[in-house]
Amino acid sequence: MKANKYFPTIVLAAVMALTIASAASRPAAVGRNGMVVAPEAQAAQVGLKVLKSGGNAVDASVAMALALAVTYPNAGNLGGGGFLLYRTPEGEFHAHDHRETAPGALTAGMFLDREGKPVPERSLRGGLAVGVPGTVAGLLDAHRRWGSLPFKDLAAPAISLAGDGFAISRETAAGLNRSATLLAADPESAKIFVRRDRPWQAGDVLVQPDLAATLKQIAAGDPAVFYTGRIGRAIVETVRTCGGVMTLEDLAAYKPVLREPLHGVYRRYRITSFPPPSSGGAVLLQILEMLEAFDLSASGYGGSRTIHLMAEAERRAYADRAQWMGDPEFFDIPLDRLLDPDYLAGRAGSIDPARATPSGRIAPYRPVPEESPETLHFSVTDGKGGIVAMTTTLNSSYGSGIVARGTGILLNNEIDDFAVAPGVPNQFGLVGGEANAIQGGKRPLSSMTPTIVTTNAASSRPVMALGSPGGSTIITSVLQVLLNVLDHHMPLQEAVDAPRFHHQWLPDVIRYEARMLPEDVAAGLRRRGHILEATERALGNVAAIWFENDGTIHGAADPRGQGRAEGF
Repeated sequence: MKANKYFPTIVLAAVMALTIASAASRPAAVGRNGMVVAPEAQAAQVGLKVLKSGGNAVDASVAMALALAVTYPNAGNLGGGGFLLYRTPEGEFHAHDHRETAPGALTAGMFLDREGKPVPERSLRGGLAVGVPGTVAGLLDAHRRWGSLPFKDLAAPAISLAGDGFAISRETAAGLNRSATLLAADPESAKIFVRRDRPWQAGDVLVQPDLAATLKQIAAGDPAVFYTGRIGRAIVETVRTCGGVMTLEDLAAYKPVLREPLHGVYRRYRITSFPPPSSGGAVLLQILEMLEAFDLSASGYGGSRTIHLMAEAERRAYADRAQWMGDPEFFDIPLDRLLDPDYLAGRAGSIDPARATPSGRIAPYRPVPEESPETLHFSVTDGKGGIVAMTTTLNSSYGSGIVARGTGILLNNEIDDFAVAPGVPNQFGLVGGEANAIQGGKRPLSSMTPTIVTTNAASSRPVMALGSPGGSTIITSVLQVLLNVLDHHMPLQEAVDAPRFHHQWLPDVIRYEARMLPEDVAAGLRRRGHILEATERALGNVAAIWFENDGTIHGAADPRGQGRAEGF
């Protein structure tokens, strides 16, 4: 990637030598007329073909999302939900929310035992765990608003992949084998995803005829087919058979919501991200505003001071998340105050550069007076100036593990993203309170952080588009790639490849990828009072796009996953 005034490559070798043993995992994809970065190669090819055939970024996103429901079954979905952030060729931003909702009859008491204690399994497995799916309504609505090619043409590749089958990757085979117990518990799921003769292997062909038939019905473009027709009835019957309370009326009432994106400024860049019910955008902007007070470029990538400052900002923002983030239709979120520069300057001022602040001493914002790691993200840009950053999920890997009878649709377990009880952590260790309490019709809080970066000038131009899966680590994964590029001046692929860490207030620990911290850096963090915990799990799976001044586009898929960047 050549240098320009927005992306200097100063002192790169010295910076990278701190913790990265080698250069980028692969060259970034390069193009001028369009770029897709997806978590699975066959879906990336689908998106690229749509762009080459004259489709726009939304068309490619719809086609990829449908294809990923086939080729990436642990997170791609028709039975889940997500967020789509769109920048039009004219520079307007739209935040399209098709997050799942809680069934109307669902109550918090259903997740408690006779003594009033939470039963975690109920929000993860079985019918009570399933939220009303939003993906199909969301894709149809986004296409109606901004798409240009016929919806049936965009669905055709997914139909072929499901009906004819596709050769699974090593990663997909490993995921199916790892989740065999979950998938075998549901007869319909077992029929599709469990091999009885031997474990799955790379190159095995996965055929999903029921899903192909479902996709053919959806391809007609009428959401009623999914929400009130045969498919909807199958979803409701399955959920209720498994102990849930969802009704056909819940499905019929589902509607996507168009929200106002959140905007902030970091250094000389404008950061646009997703608003509640995603906490991602607000927490990201809070952290960036706090870090604005510190010269991270001077302290360097991977240094103990840099990591310390980032962790301190993260713990303060995640404390606010726990207290104040939820569905804005049900809870009055003080976003203006949470993002107020004076408030965040005070938060930054409370950071001791030499010492960690115990999370027990970090209180959430108080007014005066008175979100599996198994999610997916893809980024797309077309040759017309349109950009999409889209994150979608079933929550856990393969969601609830339940397939709606006769449809091939894996159902989510999104109810676990609610606060089952105040202060009780979910599967990602995140805690919440009243703002994210279970209530019928409500959307659970998420950490999904689809983000677009532009220059902060009157003649604003695109700079980056990115996002990640990873549960609570989504926000910090996006944050670190942004900082790697904007503060540490790394080329895009190296910025995505670089090792990561994570702090989320509670538990009070820095989790880090095992290759992240040399002993001298770890010792410096311990001297500051941090508790460190290495993890063999990858933190995030970022899909990122970078725009050069001269019109060249770079795409970077994360080596932590099986993704692919394709441009032309």
